[in-house]
Amino acid sequence: MEEILKYFPDLSEEQILQLSALYDLYHDWNAKINVISRKDIDNLYEHHVLHSLSIAKALRFKPGTTCLDFGTGGGFPGIPLAIYFPECQFKLIDGTGKKIRVATEVANAIGLKNVVAAHLRGEDEKGKYEFIVSRAVMPLPDLVKIVKKNISKSQKNAMPNGIFCLKGGDIQAETRPFKHIAQITPISSFFSGEWFKEKNIIYLPL
Repeated sequence: MEEILKYFPDLSEEQILQLSALYDLYHDWNAKINVISRKDIDNLYEHHVLHSLSIAKALRFKPGTTCLDFGTGGGFPGIPLAIYFPECQFKLIDGTGKKIRVATEVANAIGLKNVVAAHLRGEDEKGKYEFIVSRAVMPLPDLVKIVKKNISKSQKNAMPNGIFCLKGGDIQAETRPFKHIAQITPISSFFSGEWFKEKNIIYLPL
């Protein structure tokens, strides 16, 4: 939790309690349903929570913003973002039912009122959202094909509606089709730490 407080000193007492509760909740659920690599669960705050919150450094969502977390797994980046932006609405979807069960139970346990989690493939999601958020679910061109239909026309934020995608490694090939509009921000520009050096946020207005 120290890392979170270092980069997000503006958290309320309730947000700190919610974020602090994630450690035990994810450890307990991960023992039953493997949603985070067993080798990685002890790095929950750096590799999952802080990584998810890098999107909040890229754009501070205005109250009332709607976001779709595409391929949420056990709730990332959606649950940390929903904690940080309590006045925004988040829908978390994943094609694996047991992962959605974990996301739902975690959200309920910490009292998140701005999250709905659904066992759903992206192709079947019909809602409209200002932003799609995602963590390396699939190559960017494939993601764009699926979620274009879900981008709302109503604008309320400082950046146009679109996708925020968290990606590591070599991303040149998958961003090439969007080279004139995609913005790539190294997460190391927000957070120190070796693990973030190869990690990026790709923002794509749609």
